[in-house]
Amino acid sequence: MSDVSRQIKLGAFLMATGHHVAAWRHPDVPSDAGLSFAHYRHLATVAEAAKFDMLFIADSVAAATGDIASRMARSDHFEPLTLVSALSAVTERIGLVITATTTYNEPYHIARKFASLDHLSAGRAGWNLVTSDAAAEALNFGRDEHLEHAQRYSRAAEFHQVVTGLWDSWQDDAFVRNKASGEYYDPTRLHVLDHRGEHFQVKGPLNVARSPQGQPVVVQAGSSEAGRQLAARTAEVVFTAQPSLSAAQAFYRDLKARASSFGRDPDSLKIMPGMFVVVGDSEAQAQEKYEAFQALVEPHVGVALLGRMLGNFDLSGYPLDEPLPPLPLTQSGQQSRQALLTELAQHEQLTLAELGRRIAGGRGHFSVIGTARQIADQWQAWFEQDAADGFNVLVPHLPGGLEDVATHVIPELQRRGLFRREYSGTTLREHLGLRRPVHRFAHA
Repeated sequence: MSDVSRQIKLGAFLMATGHHVAAWRHPDVPSDAGLSFAHYRHLATVAEAAKFDMLFIADSVAAATGDIASRMARSDHFEPLTLVSALSAVTERIGLVITATTTYNEPYHIARKFASLDHLSAGRAGWNLVTSDAAAEALNFGRDEHLEHAQRYSRAAEFHQVVTGLWDSWQDDAFVRNKASGEYYDPTRLHVLDHRGEHFQVKGPLNVARSPQGQPVVVQAGSSEAGRQLAARTAEVVFTAQPSLSAAQAFYRDLKARASSFGRDPDSLKIMPGMFVVVGDSEAQAQEKYEAFQALVEPHVGVALLGRMLGNFDLSGYPLDEPLPPLPLTQSGQQSRQALLTELAQHEQLTLAELGRRIAGGRGHFSVIGTARQIADQWQAWFEQDAADGFNVLVPHLPGGLEDVATHVIPELQRRGLFRREYSGTTLREHLGLRRPVHRFAHA
């Protein structure tokens, strides 16, 4: 397979010390990674040298606190927009995708910041549009309770409408900056949004010129019914957790069909499931690496992570050696992740402690622990059997896990013709094979 348009897309999902909840305790991991720019600069350099499509950084606008949180490296980290703005100055090609919630932000702020990042990076910005799933965030924004699931998604849909409208405030050729004539911009190329909706009232225009990509790439990470509908209408990349090839294929078919129902080209929506990988020279060595992290998981820490991932439930009062108790459908968290983890617990008949330990690394994402060849086999199977257009890569620890992928897995994919050897474009859209959006008023 040598067709560049049909090559695997890869994101390097960075989480300070790594995705394993106990990674910060490992001797090979800098425990202060969350606030070390040198650490992130090294990660960006490694990922760009390996020709990853993008860096992907999640976010929360609440600190993890409490007795259990004090034993997890999840409470201090860079604000991601600030971080990737700095990384844009020390990288040249790799895309920069970060999370910004629609629940506790305003559309004008998000439109302005991401348009600015796209200019700073010469066209490499991406916005991971999410609704907040951490209930504690509400308390930082003048609310006593978190917004319910349906309300969050209603707000998110209108939020996207406003942001993309603001990104089209100016046509590409609006700013003529003609010193001789004295005309700075052409007023016929300015479009005032004047949005009035259920959740927002925004006049506009944006005080940033149209960005190099036309609009930053929009990524979406919901897999519930509401999340799928939002993704099919708005997203250009979808990040999802799928437990098996068959489940990923069903999700892939569903999202592509939904995109078509909205009049979109299915190929304009790239589906990139998360994939947790541990690389070894042999399968036994990879398993040994993984078990070294698992040995550092304290049972109550694993269960606290589980409660958070299930939808902000406090599971501390339940016996560790008994099954996961019945829980109501979460209204504050991710309903799709709750369903995935509940099914996992039932299918494998896991106790509460076992389930917490089971998700300590990949948090429900499909996991491959083995050699570079075994990992490439899985990625190739998912890619060629219509389960994925690419993957958001999760590793247990940083920087070592990312270095393992760059050094061993990427060359194996390249040998198979499944991944680029050099960047052929300069923008994130070009890397992903996405068209540059035509300005909505260009025909006028």
